[in-house]
Amino acid sequence: MLEDWIDEVCREFGLDRADVDRDLVLDLAKDVAHGVARPAAPLTAYLLGLAVGKGTPATDAAGRITALAAGWGARER
Repeated sequence: MLEDWIDEVCREFGLDRADVDRDLVLDLAKDVAHGVARPAAPLTAYLLGLAVGKGTPATDAAGRITALAAGWGARER
């Protein structure tokens, strides 16, 4: 069902399905949910999309966000 959903949304917006890295986004959401907070996961997926829309490669943006999330719990508050 997830693949069908992705396909449908891609058709709706004229996106190339080959550009959608499902595992990259899901892994990023998991890392943020565990490293920051669960509600941060969908918001971060949206922020990833904005970064990619501005020209940052998805793998680069996801890596940078994952690194931020990994250090988030260690931050002094």
